[in-house]
Amino acid sequence: MAFAFNDAAQAEFVAWEKKFPNDENGRRSLVIPALWISQKQNGWISKEVVEYIAKVTGTKPLHVWGVATFYTMFHKEPVGKNVLQFCTNISCSLHGGEELMKHACQKLGINQGETTADKRFTVLEVECLGACGTAPVVQVNDTYHESMNVEKLDQLLEQLTRS
Repeated sequence: MAFAFNDAAQAEFVAWEKKFPNDENGRRSLVIPALWISQKQNGWISKEVVEYIAKVTGTKPLHVWGVATFYTMFHKEPVGKNVLQFCTNISCSLHGGEELMKHACQKLGINQGETTADKRFTVLEVECLGACGTAPVVQVNDTYHESMNVEKLDQLLEQLTRS
């Protein structure tokens, strides 16, 4: 099935399109917002998404794929409804970030990089979420959860399981 923007995504894309010059550099720069919009709609960047973005931006699929694979925030395979990203950089690591990720994996019955069978959770290790002052940090989809500890993580997982 071919990918295409839904009405809301199309409107968001048009708004972004107006912010860039209509030349080769502007069209190439439009790829990142188009990837964000597509991932928000589709959940991940599939081959069909890459081809569609190339078409609507007037770029080549290889350029779109190059951008998508360069940035780790773009999912290149399907993910769960709740993507839990655990920062394991130095500040978070020193405050228990790796142990929190292991705890979540144990509770969910998956390994880092995997998705639960019910497609509700994906656990990912990330290099840095830029919130060192409130380490350790877990990002769930687009929401930061700072100063995390095991008790807060258990509450968060319970809340996400119910939603």
